[in-house]
Amino acid sequence: MEKKVMTVREAIKQAMTDEMRIDETVFLIGEDVGIFGGDFGTTVGMLEEFGKERIIDTPISEAAIAGAAAGAASCGLRPIVDMTFMDFVTIAMDAIVNEAAPMRYMLGGEVSVPVVYRCASGAGTGAAAQHCKALESWFCHIPGLKVVAPGTPNDIYGMLRSAIRDNNPVIYIEPKALFGRKGEVVLGEDNIIPIGVGEIKKEGKDVTLVTWGRMLERGLQAAEELEKEGISVEVVDPRTLVPLDEKLIVESVKKTGRLVIAHDSFKTGGFGGEIASRIAESEAFDYLDAPIYRVAGADTNIPSAKNLEEVVVPNVEDIKNTIRKAINKN
Repeated sequence: MEKKVMTVREAIKQAMTDEMRIDETVFLIGEDVGIFGGDFGTTVGMLEEFGKERIIDTPISEAAIAGAAAGAASCGLRPIVDMTFMDFVTIAMDAIVNEAAPMRYMLGGEVSVPVVYRCASGAGTGAAAQHCKALESWFCHIPGLKVVAPGTPNDIYGMLRSAIRDNNPVIYIEPKALFGRKGEVVLGEDNIIPIGVGEIKKEGKDVTLVTWGRMLERGLQAAEELEKEGISVEVVDPRTLVPLDEKLIVESVKKTGRLVIAHDSFKTGGFGGEIASRIAESEAFDYLDAPIYRVAGADTNIPSAKNLEEVVVPNVEDIKNTIRKAINKN
């Protein structure tokens, strides 16, 4: 088993490279993915290895890119689309929502659409309101799409490889604030993480914290710091939002009796509300000893100033204070 310390951007590149080496139907398409090496440096050197027929630079038209990829996928290829900033999916929604997502259903299963839409999501780079949205909940609402949101270099590598192999359209969310974060990555076939399987990142007994993507790092830090106060936090990382590993969350809540959900997207309409509803409707409800709490992004545009950006996106103290509230120690 080969292991290597890698940044998130290196893990993304390695996952795509490994899949392209073993499957000639896989190709990458998007703005600046070739000569420039990707807007976030995730494709540096791939043009030199795979050539311009498999690393395809495009004009600035997200609608055309997403539509071309959906069409290619329906014809037997496996495209990876670099959407760069997740905000730009607004221009590609018709191709993703009305074409890629329902195509397999509308054609009676005769056609598969194995396309991955890579979306750099969330704040943390000072890129302001048009380049910092976390829009995962939009796609969780659409039948036919899978939504993957890993938060560690190892999971980002293993789940991207799994997404590329999946026969359905996948919205693959990359927390751009973490592109430079390092972690140990298991390489090769030993790390193909199934879509729809979550993981307990830290065991605990007092409260369940469900979090993913960028907030996973902050959630784990909050849990470690609260441990010093005698508060035991179980950190559950669903890794996939659709399909959701609901059983994992239910069993954790039954054990702890309390639930806090943390994400960086807007609170209103955020996926945290869906998780809260599912727990309220599940067998775990009778085990709850406190209300379900959410800590999420403010319902406002993301400012570009770093100090203001930190105010509207949950930080470690926000998560800690919400957990204290859940166990009546605030």
